[in-house]
Amino acid sequence: MDYAVAYSSPDDSVLHQLYRETHLTTVYPRMLSGPLQGRFLQFISQMIRPSRILEIGTFTGYSAICLARGLAKGGILHTIDINDELAEMALRYFKLALLDDAIVLHNGDALNVIPSLDEVFDLAFIDGDKEQYIQYLELVFPKLRTGGFVLVDNVLWSGKVLPDNRDTDPETLRIREFNNFVVKDSRLEKMLLPLRDGIYILRKVSD
Repeated sequence: MDYAVAYSSPDDSVLHQLYRETHLTTVYPRMLSGPLQGRFLQFISQMIRPSRILEIGTFTGYSAICLARGLAKGGILHTIDINDELAEMALRYFKLALLDDAIVLHNGDALNVIPSLDEVFDLAFIDGDKEQYIQYLELVFPKLRTGGFVLVDNVLWSGKVLPDNRDTDPETLRIREFNNFVVKDSRLEKMLLPLRDGIYILRKVSD
């Protein structure tokens, strides 16, 4: 992983500062996407050039900034987080990144916020409550254009989802269930990429 980071473009000053502040001031800084995954998210967004992005799980705003940098001109990223204590930090960094006009932060439960969004999304990033992944996908799906993409984080869950692993904690069980759900879903093309903690790349091919 260190080698991959060393041979990739580094964070700019805004992301570097956000990474540092997150590690100094939050309880679970590992929830941050980080340089390699952040660069991946930015590249995917830049390749798609989406007009509308949905993110579930803002945390301190690192991944939202990376994704928003690929938006088409006039595009909007909607990001949702239930923890309003980190909203000030995220909004501050959106402004520092000159993306405050392109990112809309919704504080609340994504299961309630998603149905209220009157948008058609080109790209979605799911990184919220692991026990609700299937529910998130089912809510996102009808709002995703045909040919649109969904990226889902933490689908390897530190290897706990592998068949020979005996972990039975609720999050592990739900991510296993989600992966089994996705692999059988004929509406989606899918690729599970072993980047960091696993990212599922899904493409909607039919309703």
